[in-house]
Amino acid sequence: VQLQASGGGLVQAGGSLRLSCHASGINFGIKAMNWHRQAPGKERELVATINRDSVTNYTDSVKGRFAISRDNARRMVYLQMNSLNPEDTAVYYCNTQNGGRNFWGKGTLVTVSS
Repeated sequence: VQLQASGGGLVQAGGSLRLSCHASGINFGIKAMNWHRQAPGKERELVATINRDSVTNYTDSVKGRFAISRDNARRMVYLQMNSLNPEDTAVYYCNTQNGGRNFWGKGTLVTVSS
């Protein structure tokens, strides 16, 4: 299983970014996909999930600002992030489970300047 995330960068507060994650080695269409983040000095937290039926869930702090989506044909999952604020600064990780194991992408850094 390989997860390759991209799309991070430096953005000013109020700006937007779209993260992308390509998955291989799994039956993508039936897998729930997740985005997590880890801010400096903090524990990793679950940000958004999308299941096989494209039902989504978000942590409270990003509701109304972030949107997770998937493209099964391209084996891609996306995280559209709007109205970013400095508290969103973190390394963002793509994640899924397969065969009872957790798999993680390398992470992509998002830095939001005030």
